[in-house]
This record gives sequence, C-alpha cells and structure tokens, in this order.
Amino acid sequence: MDERMTDWSALTDACGSAEHVPGLLDRFEADPSGMWSELMDHLCPQLDTAFTASFAALPRLAEIAAVGSQDALSWVLPAAGAIAACSPGLSEPDSPLTVHSAPLAALHDLTDHRLGRTAEAEEYVNLLQALLSFEGVEIWDRCLGGLRTGEYEVDCPYCGVDVFVVVGQDESFCCTEDYALREVEKSPLRPAPSPELKGLPRRLFTRATADGQEGLAHGVRHLFGRAACPDCGTDFSVAERVASSWIP
Repeated sequence: MDERMTDWSALTDACGSAEHVPGLLDRFEADPSGMWSELMDHLCPQLDTAFTASFAALPRLAEIAAVGSQDALSWVLPAAGAIAACSPGLSEPDSPLTVHSAPLAALHDLTDHRLGRTAEAEEYVNLLQALLSFEGVEIWDRCLGGLRTGEYEVDCPYCGVDVFVVVGQDESFCCTEDYALREVEKSPLRPAPSPELKGLPRRLFTRATADGQEGLAHGVRHLFGRAACPDCGTDFSVAERVASSWIP
C-alpha cells in the first residue's frame, strides 16, 4: 500500500485520529533513536498493542529501513517487528501480514542480514524476535526476552506454584523463592540435547551458534529442555509452561 494513497484521517493510533502519523514517521526517519519512544507510544504502546495506523505504517518503515544507516536499523527493525507481532495471524482474513507481505519481506531480509553482524546480545534477541514476527511466528516472536534477561517466571502445571526458571552461564536452575536475596532450594534444569532439537528450537539454536551467540544457543537448549517443580517434583517442559503463560 502506497503511503501517499493512504487516508490517514480514516485510521487511528493510540491517541485517536492518525492524521499526524506521516509527520511522525518523517521525524522518526530523521532521528530514529530520539523519536523511538514517541513513535511507539502512538503506534505500539507497551510493545503489545497495535492500531490500523500501525499496520499502515509498515510500508513506510520498510522504506526507512532500506535507506537507513546501520545505527538506524537497530531502531527501525524492532519497531516494525513489534507492530508485526501484534498482527492477527496469517490464517486470519485480511491479516496485515498478508496485506503488507511485500514490505514485510523486505524488512525480513534486512533483519536476517543484520543478525549476523550484531554482537550485542540484547539487540540480537530483539532482532531475532522481529525476524520471527515478519514470518508470522506466534508466541516466540515475543517470548525470547527471557534468554536475554536469563529468567522466566512460569507456573507448575500440577501444584500451580510460581516457578522462577533461571538460565545462566554458570548455573541453570528453577526455584520457587526469590533467589537473588537468599539461598533457596534449587532444582537443576535439564537442557535439551542439541541433536534432539527439532523445528523452530533447532533453527534458533543453529542460527545463534552460527552467529557466534553461544550464550543464546546455551539458553535455547534450556528453554526447550525440562525442569522439575521444587515444591511438588512434577516434571515439565519449560517451553510449554512459557507458552502457556503468554497472553496475546
């Protein structure tokens, strides 16, 4: 969809009428880092809500990304990714992922190219989630952040207690109490053997390894591994509990 043909007055963003969005995008192109917060406040507040104007902005974001500097891409690609992650899935009629398939494909290619040139772990995870969002992959386009922070909070499928799942380079475990303040009872995580990873987990592990993100690859094996509830001993899949706690 050509931005020049878009009737922005008929669309909405977080603040109401989207008539101002073209100007907002112009200012974002000129200063991506300085305008990031304002842009997302209008188009994707809290990175989990999008509006008709948000999806209409995807072609322009693709154009900005195509001519932007490497520094600009670190802001533009996650912005577009957050919006795409809010889209109804590809199976839905008139999904923005289908309507805007061409600009999303361009954004996907730029993200794929930049991933291999990104050393900083936080940016890498953000870009990896954006890549998945452009493909229409659900849940994991938003739920990889725990690999960056080293922690997920899930619930036991049997007794319902809250469980902290901690993925560290030196120690990976789960517990039911605040481990940062005192010694607590810990149950070790059991990472998935890398040869047994299939589908998306295999792809994430292989990509992170190829890009030199060994810490992230380590985390993927634990995310798609297993744990036991420290309180009741119930064995569970970490990824299944993370997915079950995701609220669209």
